[in-house]
Amino acid sequence: MRNSLRIGAWRFVATFGVVSLLADIVYEGARSVTGPILAVLGATAIVVGVVTGIGEAAALLLRLVSGPLADRSRRFWAWAIAGYTLTVIAVPALGFAQTLAVAAVLIILERVGKAIRSPAKDAMLSFATAQTGRGKGFAVHEAIDQFGAVLGPLLVAEMLALTGVQYGPALAVLAIPGIAALGLLFWLRSRAPQPELFESRSRPQTPHLPDDVPAGTRVRLPSAFWIYAGFSAATVTGFATFGLISFHMVEGGILAPAIVPVVYAAVMLVDALVALATGWIYDRIGPRVLLALPVLCAVIPVLAFGDAMWAVAAGALLWGAALGIQESTLRATIADLIPPSYRATAYGVYAAVLGVAAAIGGALAGVLYTESLTALVVVTAVIQAAALIFFAVFLSRRKLVVETVPEEPGQTTDERIDNDA
Repeated sequence: MRNSLRIGAWRFVATFGVVSLLADIVYEGARSVTGPILAVLGATAIVVGVVTGIGEAAALLLRLVSGPLADRSRRFWAWAIAGYTLTVIAVPALGFAQTLAVAAVLIILERVGKAIRSPAKDAMLSFATAQTGRGKGFAVHEAIDQFGAVLGPLLVAEMLALTGVQYGPALAVLAIPGIAALGLLFWLRSRAPQPELFESRSRPQTPHLPDDVPAGTRVRLPSAFWIYAGFSAATVTGFATFGLISFHMVEGGILAPAIVPVVYAAVMLVDALVALATGWIYDRIGPRVLLALPVLCAVIPVLAFGDAMWAVAAGALLWGAALGIQESTLRATIADLIPPSYRATAYGVYAAVLGVAAAIGGALAGVLYTESLTALVVVTAVIQAAALIFFAVFLSRRKLVVETVPEEPGQTTDERIDNDA
């Protein structure tokens, strides 16, 4: 039967992790040299900050569209496959870009692919993690995913060493794992064509969440969601992109271009380990584990934009630790806040908020880096202090109200739901 599940929840999570691993070899391999590629084509620090910031904004802001569309169509697999396909095409082409404008467009297109697939992917993972545990499920997926983020930069580094720093062949080879990722994704779809069934079969674990929202209603996300989004946006605004950090490494004469991907591989390994640790802790103590995120983000620029090699390396590794929390535990919290019937929408809205923050943060970091490193450190600390305030308010507002509003005026229905997640 088409609606049957022929794979267990843990195996689904792990296999999707392998898909993400292969995809990460592709796009994280490219991202490890984004700063140097732009620099070779004549970019300044401000241009690198703006391009990478817009890229992250595209990866997040466009989910405001793809998330609701995935929920309405329930075609989660189609959205995931389309997004991965765009990334697999854009990355190899980036290596052969001859102008700064073309490179910038391809970098942004790769991020658009992520925007297309991510709400659907996150929703499908959230269905399966209803059985595995939110924190553990998202953490295991992120850890497997990040091994690809380790292998990709190492592969690019080896290719750069073999070709004398030729970016074309270094990125062209990434098409191989990209094609493998698409093949495995199609296989996984054949085993679980309707992943929503994972959560419907484990509904006793989430007794406070409502069933499907009736057709023809407009969803109002709860106030707790918006406060949480404000906290997350503040941490992202005060979080410099690795593109700017790698730019500093190369232009500051701290590391050779061929070594930067190796550093990025180490950063991704830290990402994976921290994701696993915080995911397990999340399932035990809840979102309080996220208090570590603003602290990490405040310390990063102090080290990452220094002159000493050890400080820059330490700052980059802390950047990986913060990213591990952002890409796993932050998403797990959303799954516990929002019912399954409009979770892709919530992921899309949440990512859109983060997208605006990423664009502002990328440009702000580029400008402050050019003008004053002291100002960059101070402004980042202030932003992360604001994030801590948002988080304190969120912890006090964890009782949430989910509202659904019918299209016809005068037929508002409020569903009050207690959620101790």
